[in-house]
Amino acid sequence: MRNLLITASLLAGAVVSSCVSGTTKNVRTASGLDPQNFVSVYDGDSTALYTLKNANGMEVCVTNFGGRIVSIMVPDKAGKMQDVVLGFDSVQAYFPENNQTDFGAAIGRYANRINQGKFTLDGTEYQLPRNNFGHCLHGGTDMGTKGWQYRVYKMMECNDSTLVLGIESKDGDNGFPGTVKAQVKYTVKSDNSLDISYAATTDKPTIINMTNHSYFNLSGDANKPVTDQQLTINASRYTPVDSTYMTTGEILPVAGTPMDFTNAKLVGAEIEKRDFEQIRNGNGYDHNWVLDTNGDDTKEAVNLFCPASGIRLQVYTNEPGIQVYSGNFLDGTVKGKGGIVYQQRTGICLETQKYPDTPNKPEWPSAVLRPGEMYHSHCIFKFSVQK
Repeated sequence: MRNLLITASLLAGAVVSSCVSGTTKNVRTASGLDPQNFVSVYDGDSTALYTLKNANGMEVCVTNFGGRIVSIMVPDKAGKMQDVVLGFDSVQAYFPENNQTDFGAAIGRYANRINQGKFTLDGTEYQLPRNNFGHCLHGGTDMGTKGWQYRVYKMMECNDSTLVLGIESKDGDNGFPGTVKAQVKYTVKSDNSLDISYAATTDKPTIINMTNHSYFNLSGDANKPVTDQQLTINASRYTPVDSTYMTTGEILPVAGTPMDFTNAKLVGAEIEKRDFEQIRNGNGYDHNWVLDTNGDDTKEAVNLFCPASGIRLQVYTNEPGIQVYSGNFLDGTVKGKGGIVYQQRTGICLETQKYPDTPNKPEWPSAVLRPGEMYHSHCIFKFSVQK
C-alpha cells in the first residue's frame, strides 16, 4: 500500500482519458448514464464520472464527488446486463443541498456511529458533530459539517479497469484530530469482482473507519424490494443497539433470533417481527454483525442471491464487522436513476467496517491510527450467476 500512495502521488493531476467518460458528447455508459451530467464544480473542485470495465462487459461507474459508485452493470442468468445499485443520473442530485443520501459513497473519517459524538484518545477528549439521535454518524455530516461523502475526491490514477481517488482531511476537520491523507482504489477484475482498497496516513493519533455505502438490489429493478433476496452472513454474533441505533456494548449470539443468517434465508423472512426488540430498534435490519472470518479476506463474509435474476454477490473483507442495512428509511421521497422513486427496502447496504462506536469500547478491535502507521481496509464485491 505504501507503493500505491507513492505512485498515486506522482500521478496526481495526470488524466488518463481512456477511463474518463464524457470526453465525447452523446456517448452514454452501458448503464445509460450521460457523463456530461457529472461534469460540474462543487466547493471549487471539479467533478467527473469515471467508467471501469473488464473483458466480460462488467461496468462500474464512479464519480469523484464523495467517491461514489453510481452504477454497477453485471449479467443476469439470461445474459442481460443489469444495474444492481441505487443512485442518481447526475452529480447535482448527489449534492447535499438536493438530496442528503449516502448512495454509493466512500465514507470517512468514521463510518457508522460514535456515541454522543465524543471519544477520548491518549487522554484528550474530542467532540464531533452530533447529527443522528445525538450521535455522530458517518463523520458527522449535516448541512454545516460535510463528511467525505459530500466532498470532491482528487483523481490520482486511472486506467480502463482501475481508479484511485484521494482526499486530505485537515487536523480538526469535523472535530477529528490529525491531518489524514486517504485513498480509495477501485479495481474491476476479470472474475467480475469489484475490489475496493482503502489506505490512509496521519500526522497525529486519530481514528479512521472507511467503508462503501452502496445500496444493492440484485434484481436489477429498483421498483422491487430486496426482501425476496436470499442473505447469508458468516457471523454467529452481532452487536445489539438501543432505540437510538447506538451499540450497547454487548456482543450477543444470533442463534434463535431474527438476526441469524448463518444459513441462507430471505431478507424479509423475519424483518417485520416487531416483538423482537432489535427489529423494533433498527426499524428492520441496521446492525453490525461480528464476522467469523477473523480478518481473512479470502473467506466469504456475506452472500446475497436474487432467485429472480440469478445474480449472486459475495462479499470478502479484512474487517472484523459488517453493517447490514435493509433500506428501512427509503420512503418514496427520493427519485433515482431512470426516474424510479426509491421505496422502503428497495436496496440493501453491506458495509465492511470496524464495529460502531469502537473508539468508546476499548475491548473491541481498534480504529486508532498513529503517525508512521498505514491504515488498510479491503473489500471485494464479487458477482456471479446461478442459472
